[in-house]
Amino acid sequence: MRRLHLYGTQGRLTFRLLAVALLGQAVLLSFFALVARGLAIADGRASDGDRLLWVGLGLAGFSLLASGLMRRPFGVTLGWLVQALTWASGVLVTAMLGVAVVFTALWVLLLVQGVRADALVARREAEAASGAGAVAD
Repeated sequence: MRRLHLYGTQGRLTFRLLAVALLGQAVLLSFFALVARGLAIADGRASDGDRLLWVGLGLAGFSLLASGLMRRPFGVTLGWLVQALTWASGVLVTAMLGVAVVFTALWVLLLVQGVRADALVARREAEAASGAGAVAD
């Protein structure tokens, strides 16, 4: 396996796949923020509930921002930071560890497979261009 990218511009398919994954993660993080708030209020910790809601919504917003910046060279770095912060949120709400496992696995899978798919597309385009050049000669 090639090393995982931490910084740099990704291919067209790779950045689109990663952006969609972060978009889905943002939606799920916003739902978990609501659940964390509800659980804290049910335990009689209303002030903690508000804090958990804003932390969760902030993380969801950051995930959405990272999704929009995925075309930039630092987009992948922001995506990795979202994954790390999702793992860290497991300290506040233990159920977030499940979300972190699923989305980090998805993130790595899409990063690896997206790079492979971009390489395959580039190879096919090069073959088509060389075939068209040979026909034109």
